[in-house]
Amino acid sequence: MIQRLITTRLRDLDWAAIAVELLIVVVGVFIGIEVSNWNQARVTDQQAAVFAERLRADLREEYWGYQLLIAYNQEVLKNAEQAVTALTGKTPVSDEALLISAYRATQYKQRLRRRSTYDEMISTGAIGLIRDQRLRDTAMRLYNVPTMENLAREGMQSRYREAFRMALPNDVQRTLGKNCGDRYVETGDFTAIHGVLDYPCRTGLTTQAVAEAANALRANADLVPLLHLRIADIETRLGDLTGNNRSILESLGAIAQEK
Repeated sequence: MIQRLITTRLRDLDWAAIAVELLIVVVGVFIGIEVSNWNQARVTDQQAAVFAERLRADLREEYWGYQLLIAYNQEVLKNAEQAVTALTGKTPVSDEALLISAYRATQYKQRLRRRSTYDEMISTGAIGLIRDQRLRDTAMRLYNVPTMENLAREGMQSRYREAFRMALPNDVQRTLGKNCGDRYVETGDFTAIHGVLDYPCRTGLTTQAVAEAANALRANADLVPLLHLRIADIETRLGDLTGNNRSILESLGAIAQEK
């Protein structure tokens, strides 16, 4: 009896309508999934484009900073070599010229890196959104090479810098810094990266103060060996910047030229 009832009802069903309704449901689910995937892909593409543009802007500034470090440390190196030849008597110079070169040989540049986009992508795992392989690889190499940090650390911790600061009165050092120290350079200004440190200046000190300071430097037997060390360290780091890591510099330059 029950079997006959079930059979009768199954016969009464409109199987064509059921099939159509089932097809509509399946198609609807499929379209819904595709629309969801399309929306997610669109959001991902937009996020990738934003990250890529932000990273390019960061690397353009990093390229400027890279060039600034090269130019600046070349000027520090030039003054360190001038100070050595003056202290050893190979090149007779005035007391004021010796004082200026010896002071500028103590200088170092430590600039704020622009790396917030890269750090954000690394911390969130979004670095894979950067589909431009050169852009991604350049950023990963640049922000993981320790040369710039080493250059600043060695300058700050230089034994020559320490000896120079111990040798001269603080008021003399303050005056040297005010009149012959670093010039301000606006970020991104490529025309101003040369001459930030090495430019014509006068110490602003009295003749007696200059003579006493120069005599104190000449009397310090440690300065020449420490200058030799300072010169060797700077040359090593400049070699890293312009030689060992030249591909980074060239890639940064190419990215900076992109529209």
